[in-house]
Amino acid sequence: MIDFPLVLGSFLVAIVVGLTGMGGGALMTPMMMLFFNVPPLAAVSSDLVASAVMKPVGGFVHLRHGTVNLRLVGWLCLGSVPTAFCGVFVARAWAVGDGVKYALGVALLLAVAGLAAKTLIGDRGGTAHANEVRVRPIPTVLVGMVGGLIVGVSSVGSGSLIIVALIALYPALKANQLVGTDLVQAVPLVVSAAIGHLLFGDFQLDLTTSLLIGSIPGVYLGARISSRAPGGLIRAMLAIVLLASALKLLNVGNTLTLVALALATAVIVIGWRWRVRAAARASSGSADLARAR
Repeated sequence: MIDFPLVLGSFLVAIVVGLTGMGGGALMTPMMMLFFNVPPLAAVSSDLVASAVMKPVGGFVHLRHGTVNLRLVGWLCLGSVPTAFCGVFVARAWAVGDGVKYALGVALLLAVAGLAAKTLIGDRGGTAHANEVRVRPIPTVLVGMVGGLIVGVSSVGSGSLIIVALIALYPALKANQLVGTDLVQAVPLVVSAAIGHLLFGDFQLDLTTSLLIGSIPGVYLGARISSRAPGGLIRAMLAIVLLASALKLLNVGNTLTLVALALATAVIVIGWRWRVRAAARASSGSADLARAR
């Protein structure tokens, strides 16, 4: 049976995903748990199966444009695919209590930190071609293992945590190459976790169907308007929403939650003003240099 309020909710969340390129599991799973009272394991299972259907689309586009380092994808998958499958058993072991709920809360806090790091580092575009970067196997496999386990347990991380680690490990990669490599490696990762949840989780077909009906047009719409939207503002709003969801899942009191959100908002405003002033100084310096020539 189709849940039309859930269709609408997934449509709105998918618009944000299309605008920002991240936040799918970090927003969809908490939405199902907090607003639709979906049990934690069922929310994670259904969201991962829906993601396994949608992820290959973006990865295929990047493969066609040559913005994927396939060797890097291979090493990441070597670590992430088995641990993503094993994450299902960890989630089932924790599902008897509030383990999955708390794990999701911690994962969302990590996603907020990753979003902040991506915002700070993301403007440092590399210059190397996707296949010219020297791959570092051991740290790459470790990143895949940790990311896969987090995704298997909480459905969060394939687009918000692993890409931040890639930015730190491979700063020479351009932004589109980072996104392309992350998208392609996320396909087998999410499929592995989805298969595990289909076999041993709490997959519910009606939930997944509702998610797909809403999210597919939502992602398309968000991607179409992303070039016109103020990306920095949207990422800031996403960080606030993720932080609020994380604190709610961790049963933090309302007073502390409001204080944390107020502090986060203040940090975002200060950071935004600093970036605006830095950009203005850089523009002024470039203009002065041009006049001197």
